[in-house]
Amino acid sequence: MTFTIIITLCGLLLVAYFFDVTSSVTRIPSVLLLLLLGWLVREVSRLMQITVPDLSPLLPFLGTVGLVLIVLEGALELEFNHSKKKVILKSFFSALVPMVILSILLAFAFQYAGHVSFKEALNNAIPFCVISSTVAISSAGNLGGGDREFVIYESSFSDILGVLFFNFITQNEIINLNTAGRFSFQMVLITAISFVATLGLSYLLSKISHHIKFMPIILLAILIYAISEVYHLPALVFILLFGLFLGNLDELKQVRWIQLLRPRELDKEVKKFKELIGELTFLIRALFFLLFGYLMKRSEILNPETIIWACGITVGIFLIRALFLKLMRMPLSALLFVAPRGLINILLFLALVPGPTLPFINSSLVTQVIILSVLVMMIGVIQKRGRKPDVPPTANEEIHWSTSPDSEAN
Repeated sequence: MTFTIIITLCGLLLVAYFFDVTSSVTRIPSVLLLLLLGWLVREVSRLMQITVPDLSPLLPFLGTVGLVLIVLEGALELEFNHSKKKVILKSFFSALVPMVILSILLAFAFQYAGHVSFKEALNNAIPFCVISSTVAISSAGNLGGGDREFVIYESSFSDILGVLFFNFITQNEIINLNTAGRFSFQMVLITAISFVATLGLSYLLSKISHHIKFMPIILLAILIYAISEVYHLPALVFILLFGLFLGNLDELKQVRWIQLLRPRELDKEVKKFKELIGELTFLIRALFFLLFGYLMKRSEILNPETIIWACGITVGIFLIRALFLKLMRMPLSALLFVAPRGLINILLFLALVPGPTLPFINSSLVTQVIILSVLVMMIGVIQKRGRKPDVPPTANEEIHWSTSPDSEAN
């Protein structure tokens, strides 16, 4: 039995790796293939009458660890300097404004359909309104350099802002100045914790001489994240700041106290650290979506009671996104379709499940919205014509994000 499990897992992960490698050629998001593969494994095991224990408790664990690693991986890739000011601002507002607008509109629809309070309806709406960095970043390789950079910023901001928005609404029975003040204090506190923890972890990374040095840093980062979540602090802010700090050491070398961290030696270690994070992110992401696909049921995918809601939510996602991108004078052809739902949306939904949910807000609706949004992204990426994804951004692309008349106009 042990070797059967090992063979099965290794085989599935190798297939997942094949999906990841070939996605830039086939333009089919690897996430969609992983869900299909997981579902096929379930059907085969059922037909062969293979008894499998309940694996559903593993889903939140893999999702939480995967979210931390994906945000960290994205933050390590981000350049945070003056030349990136416009793309950072645009991606921030592109993550925030459509999410808030869609949440409010969906909340009104849920309130009307479910005859509940607006706050309860908003609780149920937010999980559908966040762009999944898990799916978006892994699919961003199919875009050009400037667009790929925007997607990484936008989806990372969306995850963080979405979790903050969700926690703020669900953890406060009454929204007033007191709750806003408490939330502001939490932001200040997590920023201070992030500053101290980032310096401490960076110092350890530069000083540890043992041959095992990266795993303790990763485990400490996840530990700090988990403890912060237990005390209802916006823990993803720490992961983002930690990744941004390590990924932008070149911009900080002029700061005198940074020299205590030996930035030249640390920069070499960060490159190795990035590679390890990339490997671990692939592993956890693949396991998560394989497991989610395995846990999907045919009745959930084809549930006629939720498909109308799923189609309506998907249309709303891309309609609001199109209007906002048009307003911001950003390229519709490249960015419109890259608003997938995935890991973060499942985690937010699972956070709702112990509490009150509306009758039509269930795993079927979440599954259908994820599949439909990924299918729309796949169709959009396939239809997009242009440069191959691995070509670095050209001078024209840099101008597009920094000094174009349209950008200045905004």
